[in-house]
Parts: sequence; structure tokens; C-alpha cells
Amino acid sequence: MAALVNVRRDVSDNFYRYKMERIQTKIEGKGNGIKTVVVNLSSVAQSLARPGSYLIKYFGFELGAQTNIDPADDRWIINGAHEANKLQELLDGFISKFVLCKKCKNPETDVHIKDGHITLDCKACGQRTDVDLRLKLSGFILKNVPKKTKKDKAERKAARKAKQNGGKDNGSGEENGSDQPSPNGDIDIASDDDALTRKIKKEAQNLDSKPVADKEVEWAVDMSEEAVKARQQVLPDEFKAKLVLNGEDEDEDGEGGNTVYDQLADWIQAEANAKGGVDNVDDVEIYLKAKELGIEAKHRTLIVLVMTLFNENIFSQIPKRQGMLKTMITSERHEKALLGGTEKFLAELGKEHYDKIVKILQLYYHFDLASEDFLKKWGAKSSKRYVDGSTSKKIRKAAEPFMTWLEEAESEEDSDEE
Repeated sequence: MAALVNVRRDVSDNFYRYKMERIQTKIEGKGNGIKTVVVNLSSVAQSLARPGSYLIKYFGFELGAQTNIDPADDRWIINGAHEANKLQELLDGFISKFVLCKKCKNPETDVHIKDGHITLDCKACGQRTDVDLRLKLSGFILKNVPKKTKKDKAERKAARKAKQNGGKDNGSGEENGSDQPSPNGDIDIASDDDALTRKIKKEAQNLDSKPVADKEVEWAVDMSEEAVKARQQVLPDEFKAKLVLNGEDEDEDGEGGNTVYDQLADWIQAEANAKGGVDNVDDVEIYLKAKELGIEAKHRTLIVLVMTLFNENIFSQIPKRQGMLKTMITSERHEKALLGGTEKFLAELGKEHYDKIVKILQLYYHFDLASEDFLKKWGAKSSKRYVDGSTSKKIRKAAEPFMTWLEEAESEEDSDEE
């Protein structure tokens, strides 16, 4: 793996959040046939949230060389011999012109192309700035607008629907139909999945290497009715109901009482109290604690996470936790637990909050935490597994706007293909 550098190389902070791989090149051929292969261009482009064709074409324009723009084998080629350091310097120019917000210099921007204009929409400060159309790459971008995907269309419909229903919420101003930061915290739409996954794996290896207590020792927990009640009384009131998980894992020992899931919830609560709020509890630490308890791969763990990590600020909390959640959701059973925990969460908030399910499902869908096929199955039939049947039906009823535009997006895509 290539060495990582800051996206903004003028920032020397080692803890700067936005990283990318350093450009790697390979010179091939001789004479007039000599060419430069940018080995890791796809990875760099992904870190910048830009198509690889933008980067390679920018290099071509700056160097006066021909390039390919859509290689089937992921071999991005520039004619001629070019050093990696030279391309890295050119990449700084690309980032400055086509990635960084012109106001806050944050690379967390989306490209919007409309009516012959290229706009950078900053997810950090909300500023929208135009890209200079006199640049050669601007002409290329306008002539090669990416085809809208099903998810893009669904998200536009979701935004319109949320705006229409914006006045029907609890008046707190949290559900406003956009991904703009709320007063309680910024919504981080940019995904740091790869970096998070690497960090988790590294820390997990260190955890595995630590000496473990003798496995021959047998531990016993007093599971008498009196002992269980005594332990439950120690918990805060809001956790007593949350930790009744309805025996979701039939293969787990210890229904109720001090199960490993209770221990994870207790630990998260203790960390939240110590750090001044649940939003300050680190994803990697949560994952490692679940691994220490042996439940990092269990679907029931998702219920605990939803019930303990989310509160009335859930719209801004999902994007911040999506990297960790995506790492732990590996099957439809995990998706079911995620949605089941969400039902329990909304049931505790109260029926006046059921309509939040539309924006929640939109975020789950946006971050690939729940697949389209599963969401359709979930919306088609209520379940008594996580909440009572009446509550389950009401939550799905509230979710109908989401299910409608999901169907419309699919039909619209089908008509476009025809």
C-alpha cells in the first residue's frame, strides 16, 4: 500500500482527517512508445470523491499529453515519461481548483453540474462555489456528465419529499429535508470507510495478541429472579427498557440479566458519561469492546448500538457512525436487526416521532447500511419481533413516502433505459 499524505499538502498536521495515497507511477515502453501508468489513480480519485477520468484528463491537459479516460483494466495511462513527484504537484492544482471549498478549504465537496455550470457544494460549511469554466478540464467535465444512478434520483425525490413534509415534524428544525449541519452537530456525509476499516483491523490485531485469561476457568452468574431484578435496578431508567431485546439471538446464553449485550450497553453509557456525551465515544473503541465481548459479528449487537448511540439527533448521528455500522453489517440478518433496533428506538421516542423513519431510511439507503431489496421486504410486512404489532404497522405506515419514491426511482430508471 502506498504511503498516505494529506489531501491538502500545505497542512502539516499528522492528524489531518483527509488522507490520500501518494501518486505511484510506472514507466513502460521505449522511444516513441514510452508511457506512464498511474498505478493507484483509482484509489486517489476515490479519496477525493472524483471520477478517475477527471484526474487523468487534468494530467493530460497540464502535460500536453494524450491519455485514456475509461480503462477496462484500471490501467490509467499518460503518453510519455512523467515522474510521480511531478504528477503529485499537478494533483495539488487539481485539488485546489476542483475539490477544495473556496471558502473553508475543506475537501468534503460534491460536484453539481447544471445549466452549463459546475458547482462545488461544501458539506462542511454549506458554501456553494462555481468552478472556473475557462479551465480546460471544465469543458471536459461539461461534455462528460456522469449518468444519474438510481440512488441519485431517489435522493433527489427524498429531498423534495422532506421539504414538503418539513413543517410536520416536532418543530425542532432538525428535519429540514437537507443534509446541512444541525445546531447539535455537523452531518458528515463524506465516507471514511476504508480508513476506519484499516484502523479497526489494526487495533483488532493488537487486541488478539494480548494475553487472554485461562479459558478453563468457568464463570457463573446468579440468574435467579431476585438477582436479575437487583441488577436491573442498578441501571438508569432509560436503559431498563432498552436492554429488553426480546430474546432475538436464540443461540445466546442468558436471556435478560447481565448478558454480554448488557455489558456493551453499560460500557457505552459509562464512556458517554465520562466523555460528555455519546457522540464523543469513538467508533474504533466501540468495535474493539464488542470484539472483546465476542459479539462484533452478532446481529443482535446492532440493536444495542442503535438503542445506545442514537438519540433525538439521529439524523446527524447516522452519518458519523455509518463507517462502523457498515463494517458490522454483513448479512440480511444484520440489516433486519438494524431496522428492528430502529423500530424500538422510535417506539421509545413516542408516536409523534414515527415520521422520522422516512429520513432515517433515506440515510440507511444512502450509506448502503440497508439494501434496496431488504428495505422493500421490510416495508411490505409488519413484525412483532421487536415491537408490538400495532406499533410496527404505524411505523411502516409512516415510512410509506420513502417506499413510494424508492419504487418511483426504480420505475424511472427502467423508463430511462428503454
